[in-house]
Amino acid sequence: MPDIDGLVAEIEAGPQGPEVGAFFDFDGTLIDGYSAAIYFKERITSRQVGARELLNTIVETVNVEARGQDVSRLMDIGLGALAGKQVIEIDAFGQRLFHTKIAKKIFPDARVLLEAHRAAGHTIVMASSATRFQTAAAAEDLGIEHTLVTEAEEDDAGLLTGRVRGPILWGPGKAAAVKEFAAEHGIDLARSYAYGNGGEDVLYLEVVGHPRPLNPDDELLAVARERGWPIARLTKVQRHTPVRIARTGAAFASLGVGLAAGVGLGLVNRDRGTALSVAATVGSELALAAADVRLEVWGQENLWRERPAVFAFNHQSQLDVLILAALLRTDFTAVAKKELKSDPVFAAMGWLADVAYVDRANTAAAKAALAPAVDSLKSGRSLVIAPEGTRSATPRLLPFKKGAFHLAMQAGVPMVPIVIRNAGELMPAHSVFLGSGTIDVAVLPPVSTKGWTTKNLDRKVEKVRGMFLSTLADWPATPPEPLT
Repeated sequence: MPDIDGLVAEIEAGPQGPEVGAFFDFDGTLIDGYSAAIYFKERITSRQVGARELLNTIVETVNVEARGQDVSRLMDIGLGALAGKQVIEIDAFGQRLFHTKIAKKIFPDARVLLEAHRAAGHTIVMASSATRFQTAAAAEDLGIEHTLVTEAEEDDAGLLTGRVRGPILWGPGKAAAVKEFAAEHGIDLARSYAYGNGGEDVLYLEVVGHPRPLNPDDELLAVARERGWPIARLTKVQRHTPVRIARTGAAFASLGVGLAAGVGLGLVNRDRGTALSVAATVGSELALAAADVRLEVWGQENLWRERPAVFAFNHQSQLDVLILAALLRTDFTAVAKKELKSDPVFAAMGWLADVAYVDRANTAAAKAALAPAVDSLKSGRSLVIAPEGTRSATPRLLPFKKGAFHLAMQAGVPMVPIVIRNAGELMPAHSVFLGSGTIDVAVLPPVSTKGWTTKNLDRKVEKVRGMFLSTLADWPATPPEPLT
């Protein structure tokens, strides 16, 4: 059974170019679970599902899962419940659901596979029986340009009719859609790849020369073994196990011990700087150790090469607070959204670091709140800030805002990019539980702000963002250094 490295090696050694297709099923293949179930659960929670729809859905789910029926009736029920809804409203619902629920279910190994096909110049396609409301945000995040999905019918007023437009891409429907796409785009199916996880994907997988079952169910597993198809299982997203919950509790308790020690020493010495140094160093190290989280750091010397500086990082997780505290240790402050002022994890550290809290909905108030940050930089304290302005629900880098760059320019200090690769895998956005593992961090050399002006600032922003993108795409090959 090949692992992810074996699949990537096969892609690298195989045929290259856009005439080679890479077709990916969505549910169970790119994500760990089923978007329809997540979607339905969310509608139940928000009281959008009536008793009749609930009963009919349960019956048809049993028919599909236990009796092997296709999803036509189940799809009719789901879309029928949306009849009369505005398409724009359901699109927005799908976007929100992706960021809060589905994004964290994307298999990290699936991103690796997609990147391997992208590097080979292959034409990448998502092929799914789901609707675009379930898949569009994921396709955008994963950089998948082409999507083959079940289309929902809408009228001229932009309202859903509750019916399907065209075929449902399940079983033979998906196989036919892939063949049609290949014919229209000049794809050589004999040299192409397809990935799926269920017995219903057999017809779709056998239309390509390289069928690759991922996380196959029992039916697909039996077919794959009979036909000699290579089988792979992607690493699942960490679950909320008792061990994980216990480690999270221990990490928060350890952070509390460090904060208490810092505050105590700060009060004795009447020095908030001492309090911050102790809390950041002791608290973060104890918390990371309790959670069994290790940091591998490239370019650690850049943390100290030029201070004060604006340390800019890509924001994926609440875990970033511990990572940055462990890295920076002393003489720093930060800029954070005002909601974190009442966050039990962040508030104490925020008080010690004299964090500037900004209201992202009020531009004038946000600018006023940043003025003390410039004064801190000029007085010798470094500043840590996320140029994205908010957490990214996935490893994808969001657009940069210019606030961090204005601060560095006004204070005349360099900007130091801190690139964090996989914090979101150990503690996804909107999660309160920490997973164990290793987090990769690359600290890039300081970027001078000499010569920066309001006229060329947009170019500087894109240059620094490009440094993040290139580092994430081609991770440093030099050995990491132990955090000292």
